[in-house]
Amino acid sequence: MNAEGQILSLNIHLESPMNALMKTSIAGLLLLFVSAQLSLAQHEAVEQEIADLSKTKWEWMADKNVDELADLFHDRSRFVHMSGTWGKEREVEIIRSGSIHYKQADVHDVVVEVFGDTAILWNRITLLAEVRGNNVSNEFTVTEIYQKADDDWKLLDLTFSSVRDTHSIEH
Repeated sequence: MNAEGQILSLNIHLESPMNALMKTSIAGLLLLFVSAQLSLAQHEAVEQEIADLSKTKWEWMADKNVDELADLFHDRSRFVHMSGTWGKEREVEIIRSGSIHYKQADVHDVVVEVFGDTAILWNRITLLAEVRGNNVSNEFTVTEIYQKADDDWKLLDLTFSSVRDTHSIEH
């Protein structure tokens, strides 16, 4: 075989592994891109699920639906109010008795961050409530911490932070 034939033979042998490597690399990059898109979509779906759950929780609180709330609240959950901090049983009893009646929560802003099986939601609200017979309206940033347990999200913590009406949550 002459020199020209040897070069042609060498090019044919090099092109085949190079093409396979290129095709594999492109396929790998496409798979990575699609996986990232699916992961982002799933993450956004969880954020929306938590935002919807929080909204439903405010409705249950306004309706004094303590059965649904008791199911949502983790057995070891904590509730931080302006007047104190307590657990699930006391929070459910306070709502049941009307000692605090969460009449209406106007949600102005919501931010959700997901960390594996834990989600933290911050919402800026104006809360209209009846507290020991007195109607009150307060501005709060409420922090809610949820954790996935089996197939359900459970509320671990709900903390009311009193804020000015100009307070904003950074996105």
